[in-house]
Amino acid sequence: MSGVERTDKVGVAVAGSLFAISAGAIWSFGTVTARLADRTDAFQYLIWRSIGIIVVVEAIALLRRGPNRTVEAFTSGRRMMAANLMLLLASIGFVYAVKTTSAANAAFLSATTPLFGVIVARIFLDERLNRRTGFAIGLAFTGLAVMVLGDFGVGNVAGDLAAIASAVGFACYTAIVRSAPERDWAPVLPGYALIMIVICGAVTLSNGRALVPPAFDASLALLHGGLFIVGGTLLYNSASRSVPAAAMTVFAQTEMVLVPIWAFIVLAERPATTTLIGGTIIMVAVVGKALLDARDQRAVTESALVAS
Repeated sequence: MSGVERTDKVGVAVAGSLFAISAGAIWSFGTVTARLADRTDAFQYLIWRSIGIIVVVEAIALLRRGPNRTVEAFTSGRRMMAANLMLLLASIGFVYAVKTTSAANAAFLSATTPLFGVIVARIFLDERLNRRTGFAIGLAFTGLAVMVLGDFGVGNVAGDLAAIASAVGFACYTAIVRSAPERDWAPVLPGYALIMIVICGAVTLSNGRALVPPAFDASLALLHGGLFIVGGTLLYNSASRSVPAAAMTVFAQTEMVLVPIWAFIVLAERPATTTLIGGTIIMVAVVGKALLDARDQRAVTESALVAS
């Protein structure tokens, strides 16, 4: 491999890393918009966030003269449908958590997604579970227990459990995508968003609430879906072409690191002591494992380059 080719590879990898870091940062702003929309409940908010997702994704498809992505989401087989449902669970769980517990709790508990992903991959994809991964999972669940037990006296347990459900849903979605990496999974975004509109619309009407919330709250939800969800996901997908999965896990944690910071600056939320302790344990487990995995993968890649 020539020096120019090696430099080009490094440049692409650096750009991909910046894309992944930026994706996490963009996603983190969604928590702020969800909390600022305080005159809507989680279900009303999710309706309008989903509308934002569909409008932007289909506008992009129209500009590219591509097929209707929402139709593709429901005509591309059972795996695509399963991906729709798992992303639906992840989104409902996270927004409900943001609306009912602290932003820090929602972020730190959702940060367990990579470790739940390992468990799901072991069950459904028969991927091996090594000692390092087992230790990381045990450590993360210790932090998770600290956070949930610390909230038993303040009524945030339902939100904490919703955040955990969100992590499980996204982990299952990741396993589905990993089972067929050659497929185009882009239709999942409008697919799960349409199901979300139907379910949340029914819940909203049954609760006697209006489908159309105050204009300010609706605008925040549209911004969250159309800009933060779609924009962050497109950047993340671009990063996946050049950045190893283990390294991307580290870079994407910018979302979970920034959420408590934005909550403190914008919303004046001060995380509880148990949240900080448990969240720190979770982040050490997730980021520590990802860094060690990335180091091993880099060593293998360098060996292959030397051999070539």
